[in-house]
Amino acid sequence: MNIIQIDNWRDYRRDGEQFLHTATAAHEKKKRGFSTDTLYNVTCMAIEKLIMAFLMKNGDLAENHTMADLLRALQLHLGDIPELAEKLMYMDTFQEICSLDNFTIHIPSEEDVVKMLAIGEDVRAALQPYLYDEPTTLRQ
Repeated sequence: MNIIQIDNWRDYRRDGEQFLHTATAAHEKKKRGFSTDTLYNVTCMAIEKLIMAFLMKNGDLAENHTMADLLRALQLHLGDIPELAEKLMYMDTFQEICSLDNFTIHIPSEEDVVKMLAIGEDVRAALQPYLYDEPTTLRQ
């Protein structure tokens, strides 16, 4: 299978790494400008950017950018990833903002933020072999 990479995937990888670093550092330093809701959103952006980098490197895009949609796109390449799937679905429980009719936001607790940052690291670690090794070895 020939894979045609989508330009700028490395920019997405870099941005994802930076967003995750920013959220983690802000949480560790208890930065006042970073509420639990802000940390949630920055962590979600990190996860989205990392997954999009992976997809773009492999010539693919997600249908939408909810965690569920990003997960579905990942699974097309990686197969069943139940532990990561459960974690990404947990991330999706805090905001439902795609529809104005069903717009809901749940503010994460401090405990939730710790879990979310760990999920961000789990996503980064799971994708690291694909994002830093030039040859792509995916399911065919």
